[in-house]
Amino acid sequence: LPGLHIFAIAFALEVSVGKTNTVMALNNSNVLLPCTFTTCIGFQDLVFTWHFNSTEMIYHGKIKSKASEPFLVGRNPRVEFVGSTTGKDNNISIVLKNVEFSDAGKYTCHVKNPKEKNAEHNATIFLTVVQKMVEADNTVTLIIVGVVGGLIGLLILFMLVKRVVLFIIKKTQDGNSSGNDNTENGLAGSKAEQKAPPKA
Repeated sequence: LPGLHIFAIAFALEVSVGKTNTVMALNNSNVLLPCTFTTCIGFQDLVFTWHFNSTEMIYHGKIKSKASEPFLVGRNPRVEFVGSTTGKDNNISIVLKNVEFSDAGKYTCHVKNPKEKNAEHNATIFLTVVQKMVEADNTVTLIIVGVVGGLIGLLILFMLVKRVVLFIIKKTQDGNSSGNDNTENGLAGSKAEQKAPPKA
C-alpha cells in the first residue's frame, strides 16, 4: 500500500525545539538555540542545517550514524555546535555568540534523513534580543500573589475590626446592665436575670 508507506514516513522523523518556540537574549550575550530530532527507523548520513530568516544558512552538519557524532560541513564563525547524537537524545542544538539586535528573527532547524527516502522535517524558534532583561513571565504570578496577599490582609483587618467592635459592644452592655431594664431585649444583665434579694 503506497499510501500507508508515505503515512509511515511522514511520522517517522520528527524535529522539535522544545516546549516553547521563543527565546529571549540579552544584547552581547550568548544564546542557546535548542533542537532535537527523533526517528523510528534510525538514520544514516543524516544532514542537518540551521537557517536564519529562512535564507541565510548559519550551520551545516552531517551525521554518519547513531554511533558517530556530527561533523561540521560549514558554519557562521559566531555559531557553535553544542549537541550530541550518541547519547539518549539526538541533540543538534547550537549556541549563537555575542548576539546583536540584528540577530533577532526566525531560526529554523532542518533535518533530512536519506534512510527514510530523504524525509525532511524542520522546527522553528524565534529569537528576541533585548537591552535589559525584564521578568515578563512573572507578571501573572505577581498579580496573583498581590491579590491573595491583599485578601489575607483584608481578612486580618476585618477580624481585628470585628474584635474591637465586639469589645466595645460588651463594654457598653456591661456599663448599661447596672441601671437599665433590658428585659425587652433579652440581653445579659437584665432585671429578670438578677438574683432575688436574700430573705431576712
